[in-house]
Amino acid sequence: MPASSPQVVIRAAHFDDVATIAQMNCLLAWESEQLKLDLETVRLGVATLVAEPPRGRYFVAVIHDQIVGQILHTFEWSDWRNGEYWWIQSVYVRAEFRQQGIFRRLLEFVEAEARRNPLVVALRLYVAHENEQAQETYRRLGLQSAGYEVFERTLRESSTTEIPGA
Repeated sequence: MPASSPQVVIRAAHFDDVATIAQMNCLLAWESEQLKLDLETVRLGVATLVAEPPRGRYFVAVIHDQIVGQILHTFEWSDWRNGEYWWIQSVYVRAEFRQQGIFRRLLEFVEAEARRNPLVVALRLYVAHENEQAQETYRRLGLQSAGYEVFERTLRESSTTEIPGA
């Protein structure tokens, strides 16, 4: 990042950030998959994670009190590796702040957190096959294909459970 760039602060998300993160998630879904998400459902999902860190943790990149980027990691236990995978999700940087190293800073922050935890064996993420720009970015930052395809069976479109305190 050039020396004249404003100071970027990476911090854990809190309840005051939920609406902004939900909006950025909706932008992410549209930009990456042309998928229109229900903002209220996404807001509830973000609020759940902020309220219950064992489910996952959001971190935000802030410049001059404005959230300009975000990253989420969730947890998966691997019996094969006797450790945790941290799944990187909901990565988004506002368009006007791209190509300034903000995603790199967010990823490095999460990686540093993971390296301090002896249970974490790897960081993983998934990306749409068609999202070649994101794939190239991930490769440039040292990530590589794990060689898996993701399969799912949808059980319901979303949960409408209200989160206490959200």
